[in-house]
Amino acid sequence: MSDKPKVGLDRSKTGRAKGTVNKTTAELKDMILGALSDVGGQAYLARQAEENPGAFMGLIGRVLPKDVTLSSDSTINIILHNPSE
Repeated sequence: MSDKPKVGLDRSKTGRAKGTVNKTTAELKDMILGALSDVGGQAYLARQAEENPGAFMGLIGRVLPKDVTLSSDSTINIILHNPSE
């Protein structure tokens, strides 16, 4: 069998549209959100932040954006204090 695409087949128009969530991923996300709702939602997460801070911070690390780009025309002053002084 040849590895070459068939003549006239436009590969850019096949498959899922860019940005479309995988069906399994969407179903899993819905199940997780449903379970969170069943156990108390935001109140449950707040309780976990107190009782299991390591796991909670791991969750925060996964949901926060990895890169943040900021732009400003204003001057920003950053003052660092050495706690040992």
